[in-house]
Amino acid sequence: MRKITANVEPLDDKFFGFKYRCSLTLNDGTFLPCVVLQSKKRLVEFAKRRIQEELNGRGFIGGEDPYGQIVPSFVASHNRVAAYDVADAIPSRFAPPLQLLSRIEGETTMGWTGWVFRMKDRSVFSYGSSFRMEFLQLPDGYEFADVEEVINHSFVNSGGALDGLGQGRPLTEEYRRTKLLRERASFSCAVEGI
Repeated sequence: MRKITANVEPLDDKFFGFKYRCSLTLNDGTFLPCVVLQSKKRLVEFAKRRIQEELNGRGFIGGEDPYGQIVPSFVASHNRVAAYDVADAIPSRFAPPLQLLSRIEGETTMGWTGWVFRMKDRSVFSYGSSFRMEFLQLPDGYEFADVEEVINHSFVNSGGALDGLGQGRPLTEEYRRTKLLRERASFSCAVEGI
């Protein structure tokens, strides 16, 4: 995993520190195409801080059992891989380069961003995400290096033409029926020393 942390440009997360996107092969040969390596220390520190905030009345959850709501979010709400099960790590082809991600502009509507990737061959593909963009689907036969242009707050309509999504407006019925490429399911692996 050291070759990943030395050679992959990390995402800088304000809570969890550097996150390295990669693919893993486990000791039993299982291949996981989308995995984030992150600091075990930062994950534990963040969990402890959130619990203390709630117990001291400075948290955001409140209610009868805030502790019972925080613990599951750290323990049981993510797909996880134990570092000791990893045999090899390589860069993930589904991790868009940071330079490309930086060209995707904010929310189109509350909790949702829609955009189009125009490829070098002029093909266009509609994308949408609820802000989980560490890994994205790729159209068959394409790589992220094929993206020539990011067209924000847009989609490809049923006629194959570009159509705009009004920022801050409800998503249209046509958009809701559009085939979108989305985020890919991923795993996280907390590692010592990141």
